[in-house]
Formats: sequence, C-alpha cells, structure tokens
Amino acid sequence: MAITPLMPVYPRCGVRPVRGEHCHLIDEDGTRYLDFASGIAVNLLGHSHEGLIGAIQKQAETLMHVSNLYGSPQGEKLAQMLVDNTFADTVFFTNSGAEAVETAIKTARAYHQSAGNDHKHELITFTNAFHGRTMATISASNQTKMHHGFQPLLEGFKYCEFDDLEMAESLIGPNTAGFLVEPIQGEGGIRPASDAFIKGLRALADEHDLMLALDEVQCGVARTGKLYAYEHYGITPDIVATAKGIGGGFPLGACLATEKAARGMTFGTHGSTYGGNPLAMAAGTAVMEAVANEAFLANVRETGERIRTRLEQFIGNYPDLFELVRGKGLMLGIKMKVESRPFFVHLRDNHQLLMVAAGDNTLRLLPPLVIGDAEIEEFFEKLSAGAADYKIPEAS
Repeated sequence: MAITPLMPVYPRCGVRPVRGEHCHLIDEDGTRYLDFASGIAVNLLGHSHEGLIGAIQKQAETLMHVSNLYGSPQGEKLAQMLVDNTFADTVFFTNSGAEAVETAIKTARAYHQSAGNDHKHELITFTNAFHGRTMATISASNQTKMHHGFQPLLEGFKYCEFDDLEMAESLIGPNTAGFLVEPIQGEGGIRPASDAFIKGLRALADEHDLMLALDEVQCGVARTGKLYAYEHYGITPDIVATAKGIGGGFPLGACLATEKAARGMTFGTHGSTYGGNPLAMAAGTAVMEAVANEAFLANVRETGERIRTRLEQFIGNYPDLFELVRGKGLMLGIKMKVESRPFFVHLRDNHQLLMVAAGDNTLRLLPPLVIGDAEIEEFFEKLSAGAADYKIPEAS
C-alpha cells in the first residue's frame, strides 16, 4: 500500500512530541522544544497544569459520556459560568471550532427563518478568514486553496474585504441574515479589525435587524487579555463561536448567543452526540476557573505588552527580515518582509522554537498564557539566534 495509515492530509514535520512540561514539548528522542504555538492557541494553560489534569482525571473516573437525552449538571455548570462572564444568555456545546461556527451559522439563519423570513439566509463574510474545514465553513471563506477538490460550495455567503465597512454596507440586501467575522484574524496573519469596523458592523446589524456573529475560536478565552476579544471593541455581539483554548487541550467548542439570537434554536433544530459530554465539561470548567478572573487576564495583557515592546525593538536589528508586530495580548504576529515559512522551519529545526506560520507572511506567537520570565528569555534567545544565522533563500 502506498498510502499511509494516517490519511496524508497534513504536511507533518519531523517533530514527534510524546510529552509536555509546562511550556515545553519533549520529542520521542528527548529533544526539548519551547512551545510558542500551544497546539495553535489550544494549550493555554500549558502541558502540565495540575488543575486541568486533575479535573479530567477525576471526571474520567466518574462519568465520561451519557448523551444529551438526559439532564447535564456538568453542562449546566459550565454554561452558567459562560453566561455569567459574557454577553450570552445561552450556550450550545460542540466538539470543535468548526462545529461551533456551523452552529453560529445555523443560529443566525434560524433567527430570521423562525419568524417566517425564509429568504434571509445569506451571511456576509470577509476575505482571508478561516472558519474551519467543514463544507459550510470553507464556503464561508474566500480562500480558494480550501475550496479545491470540494466543489460545489454551499450557497449563502457573500465575501467582503476585511475591515472595509463601506463595502460591507453595500453588500446588505433583502436576503442578508447577518455578518460572520473574526475580530482578530488568526490564520489570516494576526490582523485585528479596527474599532470603527467592528462598531460599524454592530450599528449596521442593529439598523437592519441582522445577526452579528463573531468567530472567536482562536482569539477567545483570555488569549488577547480579555475573556473574549469583542470586549476590546466595546460592543455586544449576538452570537460567538468559541473553541480551542476553552478545553485547554481537550476537544471542546461552544456557540454562545443572546436569548433573542437563539429564538430559532428550539427542540429538534440542532444536536451533537458528544457535544457537552461530562469529560469535556470538566475540562472547560477547569479552564474557566483558571482564566475567568481579572488577575489572570491582567497578567496576559501585561505579559503580552512586554513581549510586544521587546519584539518591536528586536525587529529593528533585522530590517531585511521583519516589518512589524501586531495583535493583542498573547496573540501576536510578526509580519516578515520575506516568506515566513522557511524562517519558521529554521527556528523549529535549528533552534527548537515552535511557532505557527500564517497568512500575509506572518509568524504567530501563541504561547501558553502561563508563560513566565524564564520562558520569555528563552524565547528571545532562540529568536535572536535564529535571526542571526538565517540565510534568506535565493529567489528561484
């Protein structure tokens, strides 16, 4: 057989982690890597957080799965924590970010169609967005590389330039149900939306009775120094999709909504076999207990600002490599003047520093939110060494 047992859809590198310690990953050959990727913004408490591990172990010994045919004291507890700490009135639990975004799309459409407005099904989405890999979520993105091999796409999406409020307004029509937007694009290159743009979308949604749905799968759950990134903009969304960090490494997602937005999500309209299982709820509760407090969030903001300030000073030493630093909290991006992926590989293979490449020739810094001074110093040592001995590949 030519095909590998693991379907070859990932360009897997030679790093093969078998163990994690706080902010490091240890390869099967013993090599230690500083992890500033966090499983792509997932392991926000690092790899050996006692509270998270203990919660999962305790719940696994008690009850892992029963299905949603029964009452869920575990789910009710976590849902109440999310409601108490966000704009939301109600929560639907999923297993992943793509499922959370799917739920957000269905919730936005159901809001209108439950009132008899069946024609209101279109969502205005934005260029360079990443919403997941399901048919609906790839259809919501304008990135043709994700469309290849999966045509025809699903109808019901209009693409707008990111951060272009005037264009967004021009696309509103009789079939528009709402907007779906990342307040900070992750895969697109750590690109925060402007205040005027997000506030403008909120105003347009209010004016036309549309749903403002935010994809906070990557930027949510304390990553930016606020529990959710919409708080930076001083607005209240109708719907938020969240995942990644909410489980701290255990598969978990959620769709948060106001009571008004969820009016179409009634008995039988949606479901999930595994969504909200007790084991996932234990993980999510442990994460919320750790991060949903001002002391933790303030530390993320302060740590992120310290790293950002040092990065801005550092990149000035390598004007041929680096252009700028952007992002919020511990969701930071270094935009490069050259292709970012070869440098990302250089740091990984030669200096044991794990980061994440992104669009717009950007390197993503997504460290565990529990990093300390020692990890920050190690990061700058590895980054400095990597920049110093990097040779820009010649153009072919």
